[in-house]
Amino acid sequence: MIFNSFEFIFLFLPIVWSVFFLVGRLNIPFARMWLFLASLFFYGYWNPSYLPLILISMVVNYTVGSILAKNKVKTYRKSILTVGILFNVGLISYFKYYDFFIENVNWIFGTGFALKELLLPLAISFYTFQQIAYLVDSYRLETKEYNFFSYGLFVSFFPQLIAGPIVHHGDMMPQFGERKTYRVQYENISKGLIIFAIGLFKKVVIADQFAVYANAGFNASEALTFFSGWYASLAYSLQLYFDFSGYSDMAIGLAFLFNIRLPINFNSPYKALDIQDFWRRWHMTLSGFLTKYVYIPLGGNRKGEARTYVNILIIFLISGIWHGAGWTFVIWGALHGVASMIARMWKKTPYRLPKWLAWFITFQFVNAAFVIFRATSMEQAMDVLRAMVGLNGIEVTGAMTLFNETSLILFIYMLLGMFIVLMMRNSIEILKGHRKTVAFSLFIAGILFYSVMQLQQVSEFLYFNF
Repeated sequence: MIFNSFEFIFLFLPIVWSVFFLVGRLNIPFARMWLFLASLFFYGYWNPSYLPLILISMVVNYTVGSILAKNKVKTYRKSILTVGILFNVGLISYFKYYDFFIENVNWIFGTGFALKELLLPLAISFYTFQQIAYLVDSYRLETKEYNFFSYGLFVSFFPQLIAGPIVHHGDMMPQFGERKTYRVQYENISKGLIIFAIGLFKKVVIADQFAVYANAGFNASEALTFFSGWYASLAYSLQLYFDFSGYSDMAIGLAFLFNIRLPINFNSPYKALDIQDFWRRWHMTLSGFLTKYVYIPLGGNRKGEARTYVNILIIFLISGIWHGAGWTFVIWGALHGVASMIARMWKKTPYRLPKWLAWFITFQFVNAAFVIFRATSMEQAMDVLRAMVGLNGIEVTGAMTLFNETSLILFIYMLLGMFIVLMMRNSIEILKGHRKTVAFSLFIAGILFYSVMQLQQVSEFLYFNF
């Protein structure tokens, strides 16, 4: 089940919401259990075979975390933590990277080991990192004692389960413990509906439209020329922006309906003036996790300049491979790591670029790197990149033919998309600054209605694949 579907919007959400608050008035633990079970149903609806794995993961991590939090086993605490982390890393490695590893072993050594063609469990990248953070915090004695249903809800809360944000127990669990969470709050309902409507519009009206052009371009990568190469790359960058931004908005909006505040995960990243600024705005909770639980434990910037650059490269390589099992993701992560190192070096010099030039360089790098991120192989990525630099010719007719004479329409879409991205306030800013006027309410109702009317063909969010 996904947010942009009829069964979610008109069946699952109203039923879960109504029962949650009805039961919450009578018995808070039962309301919490109801939301936990509903979240498991939401997860299992996509594929019931995923359920045993996430439940096993919860039980193991809850048990290990409880042992560490009680601080009774002082001698072997680090060993217990290590076992817990290895369990999570092993879980994601087996399901997500086993075939990738075997493919490379076969290629390097000429062996013929069979691939398992494992089905990637939904959301495993997200709930694995989330639980690793919980174990580390338990080891540091920063967690409290939770019962299993409370812990399970922290992991599986459906607005953030599938594609983030990666939430922290210290942010989430206190909210589920407050009595006011289980009472209807009309202000939060208003905020939730506003930001959910904006997110749904971004996904089904904007992102899915750009997806048509991006898919056409990448699927015909060998035929791309200069203009069509740029159309394909920019279409994907805008698709990914509005798809991920739309999901992040919808997740925050849905949580508001249940009086829960999720962390902001997306803050106008295409307005960034350098690559470090980009990563402070893009997938913010992933950046926060890697900083707190990898970069700082490795030494951060405390062990000399050379070690700092090594640590930066490590966290970006982890970010790359976290996104997917393929060399395109590894290379994408490495490129961002190198770019971040260069940005850090540049800031130590007295030179500063004009803002427009700093933005232009940053965006062009991000866009080019996303070509590799999107491509199914490095060969396909190089096809697009060669076209973008004019090595395949610059004929306008190539672009016109590829996109069935819709280049002008696509160009207008891209101008509108870039205008929204660069010149308009983002969803969080709109939520904070909006005035409760009839015109604004009608506008939100209008985009919600129009978005729902576009749900005939439901498409997955891009981050479902990670």
